[in-house]
Amino acid sequence: MHLHILGICGTFMGGLALIARAAGHKVTGCDAGVYPPMSTQLEEQGIELIEGFAATQTDLRPDLYIVGNVVSRGNPLMEAILDQDLPYTSGPQWLGEAVLRGQHVMAVAGTHGKTSTSSMLAWVLREAGKKPNFLIGGIAPGLEVSARYDAGSSLFVIEADEYDTAFFDKRSKFVHYRPRTAILNNLEYDHADIFPDLAAIQTQFHHLLRTIPASGSIIRPHHDPALDGVISRGCWTPVQTFGPGGRWSAREVAGNPTHFEVRLEEKPVGTVTWTLTGAHNRLNALAALAAAEQAGVRPEIGIQALSRFEGIKRRMELRGTVDGISVYDDFAHHPTAIATTLDGLRRQVGTARILAVLEPRSNTMKLGAMAERLPESLRAADLVFCYGETQGKHALGWDPKKVLAPLGDRACSHSDLDALVSDIVAHAQSGDHILVMSNGGFGGVHQKILDHLTTAGKQHRAISEGGGA
Repeated sequence: MHLHILGICGTFMGGLALIARAAGHKVTGCDAGVYPPMSTQLEEQGIELIEGFAATQTDLRPDLYIVGNVVSRGNPLMEAILDQDLPYTSGPQWLGEAVLRGQHVMAVAGTHGKTSTSSMLAWVLREAGKKPNFLIGGIAPGLEVSARYDAGSSLFVIEADEYDTAFFDKRSKFVHYRPRTAILNNLEYDHADIFPDLAAIQTQFHHLLRTIPASGSIIRPHHDPALDGVISRGCWTPVQTFGPGGRWSAREVAGNPTHFEVRLEEKPVGTVTWTLTGAHNRLNALAALAAAEQAGVRPEIGIQALSRFEGIKRRMELRGTVDGISVYDDFAHHPTAIATTLDGLRRQVGTARILAVLEPRSNTMKLGAMAERLPESLRAADLVFCYGETQGKHALGWDPKKVLAPLGDRACSHSDLDALVSDIVAHAQSGDHILVMSNGGFGGVHQKILDHLTTAGKQHRAISEGGGA
């Protein structure tokens, strides 16, 4: 079957393309404004990419069009598909019907930590010899790709997003997956562009609960009021908890923020020794261990596997170091994620200066629904640089200078990328840690900073050597 995917370079749709290809289908796709790592991953797999959404793509005559939620009415190709009455469906629906049936689906849902927890779970299962299939919104170095499919495997780990399915299906994506094991990592208000309030998101999560069999398992944090509300609407599946007070808990090893003891029903079962920091990563690990147990992986085996886990791209990823200045890339874009990411880095670097560079790029952040929480979420940073476009689809609907005023002269904002980079480099000192946070490409700002730091260092050394002569 020939499948043509609209919006193929999104993390979900790109992974779906890899799965469809592995399932034996011919796959082509189109998108606009593509950037690595997804575009690179697709090209390496020999999947043909077409730039843009021209109506002439109907000349490809695929058997089915799979439509991503980036596509809306008015899109030239979508209008041609509708006018010609051509067959189409959404990505989640195709995946649920064509791939996930017959699989033990292990879905990872929640406002934060979906990608990290999914990656940890897939890694643990793979290291335990389970050969899982997976579809994750990021790439863990050990897993090498964001999606894998082998019809001979019966386990499928999927990052279960609550965002809507498509312009013609406003249900959350995850209602199509019908998991047997579901991790509900946490729940906060997000996606202000499609959900009016937290209650609307809770309704979608309860729709997910309604699809989980009584023989399955729900894994959730012991303390989360929003999830308490979801469960109280009705639950037909056994629930186990993680975190403080839960069945699975963690205790940080004194003096080492990257090591923690795992406890099962208050009894120590082993120690994870990895390079990741932060309470959020410990909680993600506990959830992954609990889910892996449902697939027959003993806790001690899971702990050994996590000790070999190297993290995932764009999650506190060190992009380079110049003259003692480290530059990191992180996907954090919600105030809670920003705060926990900064806290993890602070615990790692101690009193060294942290320069936080933020691009509020998600729809929720652009609309300003979380703007008032930004100053508090950034307080662990020594300096804050905020970037916001003044026009175009990524323009902010609020004034960063006013929002960040509580931080005083520690914060500044820019609408010009080059000016932003110049300002960061002008303030950076040896020993600093520059943390870049965005859920987009951010104009390649990470490399721009590294390049400017290199140039500035060379100029400084040339001046010093000249003066010394």
